[in-house]
Amino acid sequence: MKPYLKRAWAEIDLGKLKKNVEIIRGLNSPGTEIMAVVKADAYGHGYEHIVHTLAQDCGIRNFAVSNLDEAIAVRESAPQADILILGYTPPEYAHEISTNNIIQGVVSTEYALALVKNTPFPIRCHVKIDTGMGRIGLKHADPKDCAAEIAEMMKIEKLSVEGIYTHFAVADSDDPDNVAYTDRQQKYILDVDDALKASGISLRHCHFMNSAATCYRNTPRSTLSRAGIILYGLHPDMSLPIPDGLEPVMEVKAVISQVKTSQPGDCISYGRTFTVEHEMRIATVTVGYADGYSRLLSGKGEILVHGKRCKIVGRVCMDQLMIDVSDVPEAKSGDIVTLIGRDGDDIITADELASVYGTIGYEVVCGISKRVPRIYKEA
Repeated sequence: MKPYLKRAWAEIDLGKLKKNVEIIRGLNSPGTEIMAVVKADAYGHGYEHIVHTLAQDCGIRNFAVSNLDEAIAVRESAPQADILILGYTPPEYAHEISTNNIIQGVVSTEYALALVKNTPFPIRCHVKIDTGMGRIGLKHADPKDCAAEIAEMMKIEKLSVEGIYTHFAVADSDDPDNVAYTDRQQKYILDVDDALKASGISLRHCHFMNSAATCYRNTPRSTLSRAGIILYGLHPDMSLPIPDGLEPVMEVKAVISQVKTSQPGDCISYGRTFTVEHEMRIATVTVGYADGYSRLLSGKGEILVHGKRCKIVGRVCMDQLMIDVSDVPEAKSGDIVTLIGRDGDDIITADELASVYGTIGYEVVCGISKRVPRIYKEA
């Protein structure tokens, strides 16, 4: 059996990942550590290799995930790391949190009490503060009241409060109103931290920088820089640049299974949405929406063939799609084509694909399905 089926696959460049880490480190103050956000299977790049590279080769000591299953998967590749669950874990799984030495995001006093009732061991936690995202976390009009609740939570037996954190809603925007909104979010959590310090409580962590804040409003007051999408070389928002040198870590490729000449009047793919108007060379490519290449790219997306852009014609199918290779006479069965990545002097990024059908690069890379094997390249 060959190592992988050369039909559709993703190439993950671990050398670029390491380079991205160093660039992000250069953005941060000496007292700010990177917390690598590796939820959703490391944004579709694959936990095992990504976490191992970050922990063993890059010296990353802090990781963030969305749930307990992800945390346990990361623990296998990073046995000594601090792993924070950003989202909700049912209290009945508190014992698994404690025995795997996981840090749980705690959103209320009620939730903290429910957790400690379900395990005889201490629960490590960071307290989440809702400063304006409107999702989860403590919410008080006065930061001093928020600090007071946290101080009371710290008296709960078996609850080890190690930090506080929040999440910015619009740190990826340079609109003045949005900048002011983020300023207020940041001021609130810092006021909470200051109030805690004034009462004699100094926590190990106060963190609020996501990828966007790391790029556009980096501050030494955040002890952790929660690097997510920029770790993988993509934009928090396409309208704003990212630091020079950050490169996409993932490329997605497939092959041409057949090239045929189509005549005027021929229809291509389901629904007959494309009718040939003049003689064309049509290539069928071995990838489709079941692989995570969205059907919304039908008639819109482009694919690189021998370094040239070739437009998709007709609807993207579950396992295949068709492209116009009339301007690439050398295209033939078996040729490798690039859906995401560089070929020659041109490049198609996940961010570009996202802009074509109205989403974000995050969704594109996270959506590359499990049946697409990840092939890892070292530096």
